[in-house]
Amino acid sequence: MSTYMAKAEKLERKWYVIDAAGKPMGRTAAAAANILRGKHRPEFTPHVDCGEFVIIINASKAVLTGKKLEQKYYRHHSGYIGGLKEVQYKTLMATKPELAMELAVKGMLPHNTIGAKSATRLKVYAGAEHKHEAQKPEAYEI
Repeated sequence: MSTYMAKAEKLERKWYVIDAAGKPMGRTAAAAANILRGKHRPEFTPHVDCGEFVIIINASKAVLTGKKLEQKYYRHHSGYIGGLKEVQYKTLMATKPELAMELAVKGMLPHNTIGAKSATRLKVYAGAEHKHEAQKPEAYEI
């Protein structure tokens, strides 16, 4: 008996919509990462990109539990001496909630070429409207 191996070019990729309003950001990001990776499919193959498209709406209404709004920081470095930039999550969620959600999802994907390819299929919107109605996305409940 042989083991089935999925082929990326033969997979049909669906579109899913996840509503983040009132839900914890980490739970929403974990569900999105599983779909992007393809782990919910029965034909999942670890070395093949089996994932599907994910649209996250209402990212500005996602909830950070505990004291994360005050204590958590988004840090990045410019590469120059003294070039560390840091933004508190309270201001990040107020100004760029899409970036906060993208960072949460990308952190849960593998840090290799499959993860980078999967991250391109993620679409995040701060409000309830998105521009992917033509793809007929299905609602995904967490």
